[in-house]
Order: sequence, then C-alpha cells, then structure tokens
Amino acid sequence: MKKPVLVIMAAGMGSRYGGLKQIDPVDPQGHIIMDFSLYDARRAGFEKAVFIIKKENEALFRECVGDRVSRYMEVEYVYQDIENIPEGYTVPEGRVKPWGTGHAVLSCMEVVDGPFAVINADDYYGRRAFQLIYDYLTTHEDDEKFRYTMVGYILKNTLTENGHVARGICQVDEQGFLADIHERTRIIRTETGAAYTEDDGITWVDVSPECLVSMNMWGFSASMLDMLKEKFPDFLEENLKTNPMKCEYFLPFVVDELLKEGRATVQVLKTEDRWYGVTYQEDKQTVVKAIQALKDQGVYPEKMW
Repeated sequence: MKKPVLVIMAAGMGSRYGGLKQIDPVDPQGHIIMDFSLYDARRAGFEKAVFIIKKENEALFRECVGDRVSRYMEVEYVYQDIENIPEGYTVPEGRVKPWGTGHAVLSCMEVVDGPFAVINADDYYGRRAFQLIYDYLTTHEDDEKFRYTMVGYILKNTLTENGHVARGICQVDEQGFLADIHERTRIIRTETGAAYTEDDGITWVDVSPECLVSMNMWGFSASMLDMLKEKFPDFLEENLKTNPMKCEYFLPFVVDELLKEGRATVQVLKTEDRWYGVTYQEDKQTVVKAIQALKDQGVYPEKMW
C-alpha cells in the first residue's frame, strides 16, 4: 500500500474572522493551529503534506509554515483556482467565491495517487484523531466498494460561545458506518444543548449535543478524486442555473451521493477530543489557553519544529 498523504485545505480566507486566520500565532513561540495538526500527523505516521492554497498566498504560506515543516515532512502546494472548471462551463461574471471543499480537494488530482486524509487548515483536531485516521488508511483498501472513513466529533465538543458554526450532523448505523450526513450551516450552543436554523433564525430546531458531527476530517482512497471529477459537471449543470454566485461543491455532498448509490462506505472513527478553532476573533483567547494547557500536560513540546 502507498503511504497516506495529508491534504490540508488552506485556500479560504477567514471572512467572519477578518484576515488570513490560518497563519495567526496561538502561542508565544509563534506556532499556528496548522503546526499542531502537522505535528500530530507526523507522529501518527504521515510523511507528506499537500497544502491547497490560493496561488497569491504561496510565499506567505511558505514563510509561515511550509519552509519550517519541510525539514520534517515532504511538502507540496496545489492551487484552488476558480477558473479550474470542466470544459464547456464558464465562471459566472462577477463571481469571486471559491467552488467549495469538493473543488478544493479536486485540485490535488495531479499530486495524490494513493490514500489521503483531508483536514481544514484552521481547525485543531487533537492527537488521537490523526492516529485513528492514519491507522485506518494503512489497513483498509477499496474492494467491491470504496472504503472511506471520517473522524466523528461529539457536537458539544465543537461549539463556540461566540456565534454560530457549520457542522455536518451524522447518522451512524449499528456497525459504525455513516448512514447519512446533513450539513447545518448555523448551529449555536443553547441552554439546553444546541440548535440549528435554516431560515436565518426565524425558527430553531433542537439537536442533541451528544450527536456526532463531521469536522471535515476525512480519509479516502485515490478513487475519491475520480469521483469528485466525475460528479463536478453535474453539480455545475444543476446549480449554475439556480445559485450562480454562491453555490459550493461540498465534499460531504459527494460522499453522501456515493453512499446513496451504494458505491462507498464510510467508517466513522469516534473521538472524545475537543475541537478548537478560530471561527471568530473572540475565539482566539480560548484557543491560546487550550494550547497552553495541552503543553502543560506534556501533549506538545514548547517548540515543535
């Protein structure tokens, strides 16, 4: 088996946060959240990282993380380019929004040819998550179906006190396989647990704080890249007519289609780890305190690279 590669989605600017949050230090040593993911990935067994970035940010990424990490892992860069769409389609005039996480991962088509894990650049996932996903990718291969995986987080461990978040709420069957996933783009913490809205806050639907959610930490065989390429034209055909300026080709949507078609399974690897991220500027202090606590517990050294 080929060794798994870590793919990091880092092309998005932090619009709600204000600025390029992926390179904002979270400790006195200048580490960013991505450093902790890369450190955890390296000790889990990953030896190569692919950064999905905007071409104009490459020099900044090399300076802030890539050059430092490249002494310990092989590093490669690919670009998520809004113009990179199938022949016969054109980008709607005035559109600047990227095409989403599915399109981002599709950008890796030329550099990934084996199993790979996918994460967000600005999320802290925890050490156990990387070990779980690496172990799965090194022990499972496609057979009559695509054998994918994802790390499932307990919803209450992924909420912020400072606003709403987007999460994929998962239904898992008795064998631990993903049965369904519903993207909820506005979930908040409430006095009774959590709730989401789909009508801009006019009505709210309670959701169990103990349910499992996706934090975009996926494990795939190389077949996923073929599937993303196969299904992208159909997505454009349908969505450019109804929402040309903002439609997004989300990775979980493609996974869900493959599940419904019976072409894939997704083993859900549950972790009790707490997620940390800087969705809003006010979240940063929480992350800084959490990282220092983890260092105090010996989970990370003061200086990682």
